[in-house]
Amino acid sequence: MATVTYIPASVPRDITERIRRLKGLAWLLDNSIALPGGYRIGLDAIIGLVPGIGDAIGALLSTFILNEARALGAPKSVLMRMTANVVIETLVGSIPFAGDLFDAAFKANLRNLELLEQYHFDPAVSRRNSVWFGIGFTLLLILIVAAMIGIPLLIVAGLVKLF
Repeated sequence: MATVTYIPASVPRDITERIRRLKGLAWLLDNSIALPGGYRIGLDAIIGLVPGIGDAIGALLSTFILNEARALGAPKSVLMRMTANVVIETLVGSIPFAGDLFDAAFKANLRNLELLEQYHFDPAVSRRNSVWFGIGFTLLLILIVAAMIGIPLLIVAGLVKLF
């Protein structure tokens, strides 16, 4: 099923063409191979099956889309969301078998193209979503740092009480 994207007249034609080419690359990496039952996977999922370097190669291909988004003027907040998608797919994808299934289902490149299109075609929504992502991501990092500090302190306090 093809989707149609509304492109405002204010978006320059060269940007629209670059996004269309990137969309083709994202489709190749995430959706180009039809499986029985109507599900689709891409070359990224197939490359990810190679132990050790498959996910690294997939991440490298995904960084091309990130670099093009940067060249197209995407703000840091959008680039951060796009980078998070690639990092999540790469890290979880490196888990044997289960990671390969996740890699086939997550489709980071298509997600990143949606973020890039949203930025160029509806920048107000993109900025709002990116700000909320930034706030949530910052809170998550604070929580992780607090856990990294708090858990060892609780362990030490428990050991002190034992002795």
